[in-house]
Amino acid sequence: MKKKAVLDKEEGQLIAEYERGAFRPVKQQDRVRREAMEAAQRYTRKDARINIRLSTADLEMLKRRAAEEGLPYQSLIASILHKYVSRSTAQTN
Repeated sequence: MKKKAVLDKEEGQLIAEYERGAFRPVKQQDRVRREAMEAAQRYTRKDARINIRLSTADLEMLKRRAAEEGLPYQSLIASILHKYVSRSTAQTN
């Protein structure tokens, strides 16, 4: 069974713009593509482990939300943390 794609507002806008043909090739496309692939590999590498204590109620809500999204709850937690720190970093720059 194929998982339902979960897109946030920004991802949906990017797909709509792509389908309208709003994007144009960049100069040095091979270099840019290679850099993007390396960045994606760094992001998807899960090489650190943490332990965290949560209330039972919060964990149950996370599991419920993850099930609604079609994700393992650990992936949902990692995604939430990533979005939080990415936004925090972007706001300070």
